[in-house]
Amino acid sequence: MSRKRAAVRASDIAPELAQLSRRRLLKGGLSLGALALMTGCDLSSHSGIDAALSTMLEFDDRVQAALFNPSRLAETYPASAITEPFRFNAYYPEWQVRTAPVQWRLDVSGLVSEKTPWTLQNLMALPQESQITRHICIEGWSQIGQWSGVPLHVFLRRIGADLRAHYVALKCCDGYSTSLDMASALHPQTILAIDFKDAPLTPEWGAPVRLRIPTKLGFKSAKNLQAIEVANIYPGGFWEDQGYNWFSGS
Repeated sequence: MSRKRAAVRASDIAPELAQLSRRRLLKGGLSLGALALMTGCDLSSHSGIDAALSTMLEFDDRVQAALFNPSRLAETYPASAITEPFRFNAYYPEWQVRTAPVQWRLDVSGLVSEKTPWTLQNLMALPQESQITRHICIEGWSQIGQWSGVPLHVFLRRIGADLRAHYVALKCCDGYSTSLDMASALHPQTILAIDFKDAPLTPEWGAPVRLRIPTKLGFKSAKNLQAIEVANIYPGGFWEDQGYNWFSGS
């Protein structure tokens, strides 16, 4: 189910939140029937159900964006809490692009002033940060891991990205894609991870570079990055275009 939308901003939903307390918003929710009455959706057909579900997802995205605090950090943990062995998924050897790190390039495009592709060596020359945070999978499991890399806000500023833009889109070597709102992209814990557990990423962990964003569900932490685009047009994503909640964060 593909969805088109306008940019999500906290100010867009301020009037609605003024009428709903945070407690009521989190404890309750709109039923499919109630939402259908609000939107005038005809649920007698698949198209009517899809329209109602799409409206629910878009409303959920707007609420999450309004409640998102760009200065609030995800919980961090001591090294003793790291999960061993750390689980991974969505790794299929036949999907991996056989590109040596020395040959890898990260393309940049869109609303940026510097569009020269980045090498792994160039990225490693930027300031690095390490984090021990929880990875929460939409499948229902979570584990604690350690990642190190370049804060995405540092990278975006280095390429002269328009920080007023609405979206940051990410494309991967295997065809996977996802996208973030700009506030989440600029969050201090959102990084372009280069290392996992103090060692260079291997293919199953997203080599040579992956996104790591602990304020969102795991499917937003795209692996095997190939391109980053800054845009004002909603870019969607692999799972988002199939009906997954787009914001998917706290």
